[in-house]
Formats: sequence, structure tokens, C-alpha cells
Amino acid sequence: MRVIGLTGGIGSGKSTVSERLVAKGAVLIDADAIVKEMQQPGELVYLDIVSRFGDEVVDADGSLLRPAIANIVFNDKDALKDLNQLVHPPVNKEIRRRIRNEADTDNLVVLDIPLLIEGLLEGGPPRYVVSGILVVDTPVDVAAQRLVTYRGFSEDDARARMKSQVPREKRLELADFVVRNDGEPSLLDEQIPKVLSWVSQLKETLATPEP
Repeated sequence: MRVIGLTGGIGSGKSTVSERLVAKGAVLIDADAIVKEMQQPGELVYLDIVSRFGDEVVDADGSLLRPAIANIVFNDKDALKDLNQLVHPPVNKEIRRRIRNEADTDNLVVLDIPLLIEGLLEGGPPRYVVSGILVVDTPVDVAAQRLVTYRGFSEDDARARMKSQVPREKRLELADFVVRNDGEPSLLDEQIPKVLSWVSQLKETLATPEP
């Protein structure tokens, strides 16, 4: 197998790129999707979050109000730390398990990890073994407009969320390959074969071991 880390800033269009790669046969391991699975009512992570943050983060149907949680932790570093301690360990374990399931295949495994670059900048050992980092790069104004149009952000909130992340320049500095996603589907489609050509030249990836 060959494992690549896929990342990009909020509003960059990572999901669009991952969908294109899956259509070409890649196996997607989506960290955010795994988080959502583990936050379903009755799951351990769900129960831990409700215990920490209270009923204000629970919707009428019993599901978690993710925007409410985001609003709490966005301006509270201690709350964010608590949330990360509840969510990250079980999610990381599940991601490693799914990677190991592909270890004896010839598949391209795409790890869609929003905070991949942040993890690399922390200076510790890599959380996952990857053979390359693919960054989806989008102009700031385009990303902000997507958040306003498709995700209901205000202009100010969209730009605040973007500003809180690793700067665009730092992501580009650490990228092994860059996909430009300025909103034109035809231009994006033209780049997918180039991504696959790049992947074919990468070394095979060893499965990430348990820590």
C-alpha cells in the first residue's frame, strides 16, 4: 500500500479531492467521518463529551450539536484541550486499525486529516506513517466564500476560523504535492492524474504501529 496524508485549510475542498481519488480506486480514511461515527448517541466518545460539556451540546433528537461544541472550544483553550483528550486517542486508534487492514494490498490509502500539518509542527513523532503529504490549496477569498455560501458562516467568523489555523504558506512549505482548487471543476479534474502519477513514484508505506 501507499499511504498519503491529505490536508488543507477549512474551505479548501479536501472532500472534493478525496471524492475524485476514491472514484479512481483509492481507499479513504476520513478522520472527521470517524469522529462523527464515534460521536453517535450511546458511543463512548459521545457519553464522555456530554459528561464534560453538559446538555447544552445535545440536540432535541439526542445527537451532538457540533456547532455548539465548536463555539465553546473556539474561545476556550482548556475546553479545547479537554475535547481533544476525549476524542483523539480513540479516533487515532481506529485510524491505525484501518490502515493496518490495507497493509497487504496495493491500494492507495488517503488519510483525510484536517490537522495533519499542525501535528507535524508540534515536533513530536509522526502520528501516522505516510509516504507523502498532499495539500489542497485554495485562495483565502475563495475559501471564505465557500464557508459563507455552503456552511452558513458569517464572513467574519469564516475568516476568524481560517486565521486560527496554520498559515497557508506553512502548509505549502511542508507539502510534497499541491492541488490547486480555486473552484473550477475542470482544472481540478486535470490535476487528479498528476496526483496519481506522483503517488505511483512514492515508496510503499509501512503500517503505522500502535504507540
